[in-house]
Amino acid sequence: MKDYPVNLKIDYSETTNRLTALFRLVLIIPIVIILGLISTYAEALSVAIAMMILFKEKYPKFWFDWNIGITKFAYRIAAYFFLMRDEYPSTDHDQSVLITVPYPDVKNDLNRWMPLIKWILIIPHLIVLVFFFVGVALCTIFALFSILITGKYPKVLFGFVEGFLRWTLRVSAYALLLTTDVYPPFRLKE
Repeated sequence: MKDYPVNLKIDYSETTNRLTALFRLVLIIPIVIILGLISTYAEALSVAIAMMILFKEKYPKFWFDWNIGITKFAYRIAAYFFLMRDEYPSTDHDQSVLITVPYPDVKNDLNRWMPLIKWILIIPHLIVLVFFFVGVALCTIFALFSILITGKYPKVLFGFVEGFLRWTLRVSAYALLLTTDVYPPFRLKE
């Protein structure tokens, strides 16, 4: 399953700003509030999309564009929060956080009944991801100390956190964005 249709790549930077890394939890507050205000609509849209797939076998392109835009924004914030990128998350530019989610051909690529059970099928992923999240939190704390001392995010830790974000994106695309029926792989790699 090397060519999973959904992917994430975050560009690694050789140096990281020590000062902004130290105050990241404070600096991120305004942009997280903005994400919180608009993500409510994205979550409600998942139910509407499921109904459209089920009853009309359609996925309106403008709904897809909205969901992907919010998803990209959320992952830019995540990369900033986990100290992977220094630039403040933009509301509209990719900023070295590259996400690939193809627009589905509903009649050919999606089973109209799958939205009814996808939320159940992702339970094993959620269990594993909770444990990995603990590891990501610890990696981020270790990376903070490394950044403060050396000015660099350890590449091994970066790869682990990027893999975690990639995995969560794939689960999200499968169960919430409803863009693919290909079951997400249990792996951190591309």
